[in-house]
Amino acid sequence: MSAHVESLHVYPVKGLSPQRLDAVPLRAGEGFPHDRVVALARPGGAYRPGRREPVSKREFYVLVAEERLAGLDTHLEPTTGRFTVRVRDHLVLDADLGSDDGVAATLAFFARVLDLPPGVEPVHAVEPGRRFTDVAVDSDALMNAVSFLNLASVRDLAARTATTLDPLRFRANVHLEGLDAFAEADLVGREFSVGAVRFRGVQPTARCAATEVEPGTGRRDLPVPQMLVRTYGSDVMGCYAVVVAGGRLQPGDVLDAATVATGAARP
Repeated sequence: MSAHVESLHVYPVKGLSPQRLDAVPLRAGEGFPHDRVVALARPGGAYRPGRREPVSKREFYVLVAEERLAGLDTHLEPTTGRFTVRVRDHLVLDADLGSDDGVAATLAFFARVLDLPPGVEPVHAVEPGRRFTDVAVDSDALMNAVSFLNLASVRDLAARTATTLDPLRFRANVHLEGLDAFAEADLVGREFSVGAVRFRGVQPTARCAATEVEPGTGRRDLPVPQMLVRTYGSDVMGCYAVVVAGGRLQPGDVLDAATVATGAARP
């Protein structure tokens, strides 16, 4: 089977739910539209409204430390600002992030979820033209990188560790199917096409404690970075790529097979 896009995902609010996409328009030098454009910052931390310089992901409420966030089913409609939160299919928040009242209701809600002290709330982080991606701290170019996950790599780790791994643990934009396990390493340092879009692989993805959290439950149940190191000698799975030439990306789009080496040594 040709290597191809299995699914596409965007994360409008850093640390919260993925939203599956039927297709996405990509432009050179830019990431997924609306990906990680909102965040919940820690009060008193390095982030301040209006700050243009990137800060560490630990300055935000994310799954690295707040696993309970994965128990929320959230959705942000970027064109309207409507933000909803459900717990076990029950609607618990419906707010307009384009209004002061909606932002206030959202911050008060997450203050309760996070058990913050009375009078303490997260900071609503939104900076036009900025994304709160993990690799934004490295450069503005990486801030706009697209994250790729090879589903065969996930299955290989699951098989070798006798576990069940939901690919959504890895919070990637593009899920690829049809590659050998860990063949995504061959994409780093070269250009490749997926459908009509041209990418350049820029760096492998080192995995953090966010992958320890089970999607949908908020349970920290598997030490995934440690599992990777014990199994392969590295905590890497997946890669980042920047858009060189834009176009429409959608499930089923084929990866340029000539790009990926076959038969290379794998973990």
